[in-house]
Amino acid sequence: MAVVPNQLAFVRLGKLADPTVGSKTSAASGTQAPATVSTTASTSGGPSSEDYDAGSIGVLKGLEGVRKRPGMYIGDTDDGSGLHHLVHEVVDNSVDEHLAGHCTRIDVIIHFDNSVTVEDNGRGIPVDMHPIENRPAAELVMTSLHAGGKFGGGGYKVSGGLHGVGVSAVNALSDWLKLEIRRNGNVYYQEYSRGIPVTDLKQTGVTDRRGTKVTFHPDTEIFKNVLEFSFDQLAQKLSQLAYLNSGLEIVIHDERTDRKVTYKFEGGIATYVADLNANKTQISEIVAFVAEHEGCTVDIAMQWNDGYSELLTCFTNTIKNRDGGTHATGFRQALTRTVNNYANEYKLLKDAKGGLSGEDLREGLTAVISVKVADPKYSNQAKDKLVSSEVATAVNAVVTEKLGEYLEQHPKEARNIINKALLASRAREAARKAREMVQRKGALELTSLPGKLADCQERDPTKSELFIVEGESAGGSAKQGRSRAFQAILPLRGKILNVEKVRFDRMLGSQELTTLITALGTGVGEEKDVGKLRYHKIIVMTDADVDGSHIRTLLLTFFFRHFNELFENGHVFIAQPPLYKIKKGKHEQYLKNEQALEDYLLESVTRETTLQRANGPSLTGAELVNVIKRVNQARRLRIQLDKRGDGRISSPFAEAGLTEDDLKNKDKLELIEAKVLAEVSRRHGELGQAAAEYKADGEHGGWEMRFPGGVHGVRRHTIINVDLVRASEFVELRKVSAELKATLVEPLTLKQGDDDPVDVASTDDIARIVEELGRKGLQIQRYKGLGEMNAEQLWETTMDPAKRNLLKVKVEEMEEADGIFTKLMGDLVEPRREFIEQNALNVRNLDV
Repeated sequence: MAVVPNQLAFVRLGKLADPTVGSKTSAASGTQAPATVSTTASTSGGPSSEDYDAGSIGVLKGLEGVRKRPGMYIGDTDDGSGLHHLVHEVVDNSVDEHLAGHCTRIDVIIHFDNSVTVEDNGRGIPVDMHPIENRPAAELVMTSLHAGGKFGGGGYKVSGGLHGVGVSAVNALSDWLKLEIRRNGNVYYQEYSRGIPVTDLKQTGVTDRRGTKVTFHPDTEIFKNVLEFSFDQLAQKLSQLAYLNSGLEIVIHDERTDRKVTYKFEGGIATYVADLNANKTQISEIVAFVAEHEGCTVDIAMQWNDGYSELLTCFTNTIKNRDGGTHATGFRQALTRTVNNYANEYKLLKDAKGGLSGEDLREGLTAVISVKVADPKYSNQAKDKLVSSEVATAVNAVVTEKLGEYLEQHPKEARNIINKALLASRAREAARKAREMVQRKGALELTSLPGKLADCQERDPTKSELFIVEGESAGGSAKQGRSRAFQAILPLRGKILNVEKVRFDRMLGSQELTTLITALGTGVGEEKDVGKLRYHKIIVMTDADVDGSHIRTLLLTFFFRHFNELFENGHVFIAQPPLYKIKKGKHEQYLKNEQALEDYLLESVTRETTLQRANGPSLTGAELVNVIKRVNQARRLRIQLDKRGDGRISSPFAEAGLTEDDLKNKDKLELIEAKVLAEVSRRHGELGQAAAEYKADGEHGGWEMRFPGGVHGVRRHTIINVDLVRASEFVELRKVSAELKATLVEPLTLKQGDDDPVDVASTDDIARIVEELGRKGLQIQRYKGLGEMNAEQLWETTMDPAKRNLLKVKVEEMEEADGIFTKLMGDLVEPRREFIEQNALNVRNLDV
C-alpha cells in the first residue's frame, strides 16, 4: 500500500499534553487569592423545577437546513472544529441549567466508537405535552430548530448556549442519538436518527435521581475528514467552563485511553489567571473584581508577568469569543487611561514623554474578562466576536472604577506595573532603532533575497511553497529533488534563536531569523504586512531525531510569537516522511505509519492465501481481508468491554446476542445466563461457576445481573444491565459476533500457495497466523530522518504533492498554546522537568 496521496492531517498547538493530571480542583492548588473582590453582582436566576415545563419551551421550526448547511450552525465540518462543537452545544445546555441554579455536575464521556455522552443532574428536559404543538416538549427540543428555554424569555435570564438550538442541530447531524431524561421521579427514553425520532418518548421506570443524558454519534456523511474527538481539545473547553462557573464540577472520561479528569474551581477566573501564569514569573498579584453596570455583570481578573506577550481571553455568558469584541475594547481603553492617570498624578512618568501606550501596558499581561448580559449580539453564528456596544461602556466603567481603587490602595503593586510598562516602552524604542538599522543594511528589503534561499519560478503566492530544512546537506538533497517551478528551499544553519527568552530587538540580531523574515517577505513587528507573504505553504522539514524536533519546536515558537497570523490563515505545515520502507525481492514501497504497514501485510498475504471452512467455499482476497478485519474488531471490542467489568464474562453475553428486551424477561435471561456460563467454563474453567445475583432495575423496568469476582487480586463486580447492553462496544460486538458465526463454521484451515495447510484452532487465531505468513521474506526498514533519503526518494515520499502527507498546524486554544510554549521554551526549568516526567512514557518511535 503506497503513501496515501494528498492526505492532510492537523496538529494543534496547545494540545501537546494532558491539561491536568488526575483531578484538578482549586481547593488543593494553593491558588493565589485575588487582591480585591467586590460582590455586587447578582446571580442569574431561573425558574423553579415546577415552572420549567412545556410552556417554557418556545418553538421556531426548521431542521431541514441544518444538514444541508451545517457550517452555519456548528462551524467547519472538515477540520474538526465543527465536530467538537457538537459536544460544546450539548454541554452548554447543561451549563445553562447551572446558571439557573439547578445543576452542580456535568459528565462527558468519549466512547470507543467516537460517540459521546453528556449527562447532567439538572431538572431534566420537560416531557409533558406542548400546549400548541401537541407533542412532548422534549421531542420538540430535539427536533425543532430554535425550540428551547431561551426563547420567549421564560426559561433562562442568561444563556450561554442557545438552549434547544444547539441540541437539535446535534441531533440533525448525528446518525443516531439516545435521549434519557430523569424528571419528576420517572425515567424517559427516546432514540433518534439524523434528527428524526425512531421511537416514541416512553416512560421506562422510576428513579430518585434527576437530569438529562444525551448520547450521540456524529454522522460520517457530514463529518468526513476529522472523525475522532480530541480529549485535549474537549478538556480545554470544559476546564474553561469550570473556571467560569465557580463550584460546577465537570468530569471528562475518555474510554478509549481510560483518561479521566475532574474540574472544579471555587476561585473562579482568578484561579484561571493564576493557572495561566503558573509557569511564568509573576511581577504583580492577581487583580480581580466583579461588578454590575446597567444590567451587565462584569467579572475580570488580571496579572502581570515578566513575559513579552499579552494574553487576553474574553467570554460572554461563558461562551469564548476568540476574536474579542466590545468587552476587550472597553477593557483596553480603561486600562490605558486609568494607569496613565494614576502615573501622571504621582509623577511616575518622567522618562515617558506622552505617557505609556496601551501596547506597553499590556506587555506581559494575562487577563480574563467574563461578562454576562441578556441578548448579546455577535459578529457571526460561531460567536467569535462580541459586538454589543453597551458591553464596552459597562466594562470601561467597571475597570475605571475598580482598577483605580486598586492602584490607590496598593501603591507598591502600582509601581511594579508601571515600571514593567516603562521597561517595555524603552525596549520598543530599542527595537524600532534595531529594525531601522537592519532595514538600512537592506536585510529586510524584498529586493535583496538571502543568498542561501533557492527560490522558485512561480510568483503567485497561492501556488508557491517554502520548505525550511535542517542544514546544508538536507538542503542540497531538497534542492535537487524539488520542483523548481513552485518549491523554494531555505536551509537553516544549526538551531535558531529561542525567541521565548529574548526581546524583539535581540531577535532582530539573529542572522538566521532575519534571513527567514526576508524570505517570507512580510516584514516584522509594527511594519509587518502578512498580505505580502511570498509563499502560502510554509513547510517545516526536519529529521525525526532529537535535534530535528528541537529545531522544529524553535521554528514553531518563532511563528507563534511573531507570525501568529500564519497559523490563523493555515499557512504552516510540517512534512511527514514515511515511517517504513518495505522490500520484497526487487519491489520497494513506502508506508506512512504502522496502520499502513498492517494494511499492506494483510492485503499482500491474502492475495495468495485461502481460508477453508466447513460451511461454504474457501475465502480469499477481499473476502478474507474483511473476515480478518472483523476478527480484529471483535478482539478490540472485547478489550473495551473489559474496562466495564470482567470482559471474560461480559463479552460472552454480547456474543450470545443479549438485548435490552431480554433483560425484561427473567425466565429468558436465566436461560441465556446458563448458556453463557457454560461457554465461560469452557474457556476459563472455574470462572464459569460464578452465579449471578439478580436485582430489579426500577429505572428501566427489568433486571440486572451482578457477578462477583476479581482480576489480578482486585475485587471487581461485573454488572450486566441496560447501561452495558446499550453501550456501543456491546452492541457492536453482538453484531460482529453474529456475522462471524454465520460466516465461519469450524473446522477452519489456512493455506498459502503450495504450502501445507495450517489448522486454525479458533477464529481469533486467523489474524495472528495471517500476519506471520505476511512477514515471511519481507525486509522492513524504519526511517529515522530525511538524511537517509536521496533526492529522488525525498521527492517521491515527502515533497510530491500527489503522494506526500502534511500536518497542518492550527492554534485551537491560544491560552493552552501559550502555556505549552512558556513551559517548554521559557526560563523556568521545573515546569519543563515535570512535563517530561509526566509524558515521557507516552512517546512512541523516539529516535535519540
